Amino acid sequence: MAFPDIQSFMRLLEERGELVRVSVPVRRELEITEIADRLVKAGGPAVLFENVVGGEFPLVIGLMGTRERTALALGVSDLDDLAAKIRHLTDLKGAGGLGGLLSNASKLRDALHLPPRRVRSGPAQEVVWRGDEVDLGQLPILKCWPLDGGPFVTLPLVITRDPETGERNMGMYRMQVMGRNVTGMHWQRHKTGTKHLEKAKRLGQRLEVAVALGGDPALIYAATAPLPPVPGLDEFAVAGYLRGQRYPVMKGVTVDLDVPANAEFVLEGYVDPQEDWVMEGPFGDHTGFYTLPDLYPRFHVTAVTMRRHPVYPATIVGRPPMEDAYLIEASERLFLPAAQLILPELVDYHMPPAGVAHNLVFAAIQKSYPGQAYKVANGLFGLGQMMFAKVIVVVDADVKVNDFGAVWREVAAKAVPGRDTLTTRGPIDVLDHSSRGWGYGGKLIIDATTKLPEEAGSPASSRPGQEHERAGEPPFVPRAATELPSFPGVLAQRQTPDGYWYVALDKTRPGQARELAEAFAAHPAARGVRHLLLGDAQTDVTSDQDVWWTVLNNIDPERDVWPWPAAGGGLLVWDGARKLPAEGFVREWPPKIEMTPEVQRRVDALWHLYGLPERWR
Repeated sequence: MAFPDIQSFMRLLEERGELVRVSVPVRRELEITEIADRLVKAGGPAVLFENVVGGEFPLVIGLMGTRERTALALGVSDLDDLAAKIRHLTDLKGAGGLGGLLSNASKLRDALHLPPRRVRSGPAQEVVWRGDEVDLGQLPILKCWPLDGGPFVTLPLVITRDPETGERNMGMYRMQVMGRNVTGMHWQRHKTGTKHLEKAKRLGQRLEVAVALGGDPALIYAATAPLPPVPGLDEFAVAGYLRGQRYPVMKGVTVDLDVPANAEFVLEGYVDPQEDWVMEGPFGDHTGFYTLPDLYPRFHVTAVTMRRHPVYPATIVGRPPMEDAYLIEASERLFLPAAQLILPELVDYHMPPAGVAHNLVFAAIQKSYPGQAYKVANGLFGLGQMMFAKVIVVVDADVKVNDFGAVWREVAAKAVPGRDTLTTRGPIDVLDHSSRGWGYGGKLIIDATTKLPEEAGSPASSRPGQEHERAGEPPFVPRAATELPSFPGVLAQRQTPDGYWYVALDKTRPGQARELAEAFAAHPAARGVRHLLLGDAQTDVTSDQDVWWTVLNNIDPERDVWPWPAAGGGLLVWDGARKLPAEGFVREWPPKIEMTPEVQRRVDALWHLYGLPERWR
């Protein structure tokens, strides 16, 4: 099913009970975030806020806030169908004579949907503000979290064109509002927008920019997709393929750029590469931590175009799970066939929400030779934005990678700390606050596949016909201790029945985490434990997801993950405590995102007025 715009998608969701309206006045500063955060974590509906205080337009949030809504938005019954759809397109047949060639006809018809369709006019330009009419304050732009540097546009489709090649790009980069007609443009160093700006600077010209808000759900998703650098393949093409129709575009009114004709709003303008950059942030980011202030380019808005009755689309990011988890899963499914063309033994992969996309990847492989897990992991590190992955865990083909607990049980059972773990270095997402350097840090590979003799240190061979020579390893037997030791700084702790020890540590001095790990490892309670995870003082040790989310955010694997001799065998220590300047960590450590108690109490008090059912509260 193709949707002409987000309002048609909203109508369908409302018919299905997947969208609710809130008609009472609601504040765009923090209050909408608190409501939306509760709903997405409870699997609740999208919300149309019809009366946003201080804004002229209604706001919709959570359109793709569940796996099912995301699949519906992309025209499939289940996100797994995306992989089958791409395989169908790429599996071109040349054998079988005329019949074989004719079987490709449907694929060629699908490919005709890739180029966008130029139209002369569209609803996105029914109303036009120019010059002094431009006032971004009239849009219901959210201040999402208490420490945010201001209101941020959170669902922008930012369109630029390569000044040299003419290739289009669309990306989703947050935009902090800094005046009536000025925002920041959060173009990180690896992003295509940054490359376009650098080329414009060399050519001595401004870079034209258009920012679409809305369009249709397929285009919103496409702006988040990590597309490979293939000439002619852009986000309009991906959206056209997903919706089964060429995407309608038209020229901007003040910029020579194609913009989606079905958008709700379009902000047109430019970035001047000769202009000094502006301090942007903080921002409560998708990592669940605040991204600290930094310098970014300014975007000057020369015009705002819109529908006669537009709806402002928004999302929030923060502690997982959030709406972006389902967009990430859609990209997993969409790009699985491409990854399998390069790594044919790859059965499946998954980026769990606790890893906020780039911190953790699970990969299942069909293993046939020693070292294959490392081959696949290193191959994944070389695939596009997978280069930012921090920890890759490789398991056997029969393990379901979307079963978080099952994968970690495989790790405890089959990965010996030190022997089956490997650290390396490479690019890291610039939003990572714990890496050894900005955008550069350590990575960890864990081989949790069934070991062949060569991998277990046996003189036996895994070659065909010599399987009888294999010597099995004694199995790891996990055991949770009935009594746990108490040490200074330990606020809470828990051992799981499958070999993990979670600790919340109030760290007050350098070296404290390593000293504590040594003490724990020597204690009899370490018998039956394979992994010791040290979190920060706010870590909820009763929640596997919270422990892993905290630790994965707070480690540079080369510095903070190490094997240690322990009672009953080897232990892998994960130091996810705060890093201190006295330990050589020179960057500022950011806080976790938390809503203020005042806003939480306000939302509790007003919940019945919003008209939202109690079960989502």
